[in-house]
Amino acid sequence: MPRKLSKQSTSTSLSSTSTSTTFAGPSLPSILSDGRPLPRAVVFDLDYTLWPFWVDTHVYAPLRPNATHSACTDKIGESFAFYREVPAILHGLSLSGIRLGVASRTSAPDLGRDMLKLLHIPSASSLLAAENGNQNTESGKGSGGGGGGGKDKARKAVDFFDAGLEIYPSSKIRHFEALHKRTAIPYTEMLFFDDESRNRDTETLGVTMWLVRDGVTWSEIESGIQEWRRRRGA
Repeated sequence: MPRKLSKQSTSTSLSSTSTSTTFAGPSLPSILSDGRPLPRAVVFDLDYTLWPFWVDTHVYAPLRPNATHSACTDKIGESFAFYREVPAILHGLSLSGIRLGVASRTSAPDLGRDMLKLLHIPSASSLLAAENGNQNTESGKGSGGGGGGGKDKARKAVDFFDAGLEIYPSSKIRHFEALHKRTAIPYTEMLFFDDESRNRDTETLGVTMWLVRDGVTWSEIESGIQEWRRRRGA
């Protein structure tokens, strides 16, 4: 199986520390509740941003989820999951009123969508309440977009992306034009996380891109929001 050697050398299997499916209960970072502006939309690439693999070269259909839908196994028995902090990040951003989207140029769009449908995100309370006193997580309460409502229970990852999924071979410019058309959110109100510097071309639209080197973490989220604020003079 091909590996992306420039990234961490850990396996995509469930034994990997990078894809651990045991979730802690961190508090939401203060940057989400400090009263200063937040982007109206946060958009993520998929490969090596939300999960540590290329879905079009590392994964072989069909996929089969484990009992808790925290990981998927492919045709040859390899297991795949999100980076460790991604489930809490999706909840936290959504509960903060931020709409979420995906912009991926993978050549296996159906497989990428299947992965997002089969991977489930544990309840907000199980991820965030341990140090957050259940604030804004009990019974799914909060000011979030489509990902923040409903009962507090595990849900498909795909359901968090209420700004839309742009998953197909193309330029990220085209992806963002489609997201903008769908949501009417100005490009300047969008923050983009991606692992490839070539995708900074999206900034010609007014998008703020934050380059991640080894998957999205809360630290990367905070740095991205800080950069977005800096550019807005906020």
